[in-house]
Formats: sequence, structure tokens, C-alpha cells
Amino acid sequence: MPRSVNHVASRHRRKKVMKLAKGYFGRRKNVWTVAKNAVEKGLLYAYRDRKTKKREFRALWIQRINAGAREHGLSYSQFMGGLKKAGIDLNRKVLADLALNHPEAFRGIVEKIK
Repeated sequence: MPRSVNHVASRHRRKKVMKLAKGYFGRRKNVWTVAKNAVEKGLLYAYRDRKTKKREFRALWIQRINAGAREHGLSYSQFMGGLKKAGIDLNRKVLADLALNHPEAFRGIVEKIK
């Protein structure tokens, strides 16, 4: 009896990877072994950097809040401590946006804290 190979499934698996490799340069887009390695590496980078992106944005928001707070004579930690004491529940993303794009609203928050 001849060997049975599920070619439908293996072709589907290869086709899926080759579709993900579309747009890559050189042999990375059309040679199976090279494309498979490139796609695996790319997916690893994507997973890693989804986590890194969150860290980088939080750091950016903190820098913007710090700059805005220091214009009014407060450090970042004094500002955030004052927010908690005053019961103002705004996240860093919103505070950073206020500090950058709406300085008068940010000044109002600082005056409530002082």
C-alpha cells in the first residue's frame, strides 16, 4: 500500500506562511525555508514589541507630565501624589495629553492640587 500523505494540510500550512512573507526582500519572500525562518522571526519581534510599545508609551507620558508639572513648580512625584490625595482619577495618557495640548486645563488641575 502506498504511503498516505495529507498534502492538502501541508500545502495549506506552507501557503499560510508564504502569504505572511509577502513583501519581504529577495529569497525571504519565495523560498520556503528562508521565508519560514523570516516569518517566525518577524512574529517573535511582533510579539515582543507589542509589550515594549506599552512600556515606551508609559515612559513618554511620564516625561510629558513631568515637564508640565515642573512648569508649575512641582516634580512628577509631587504632582502624582497630590492627584491621589485630591481624589482626581485621571490616567497618565489623559494627563500627558492635557499637559501637551491643553495647558490651561492642566494648570487648573495643578491649582486644585496645590
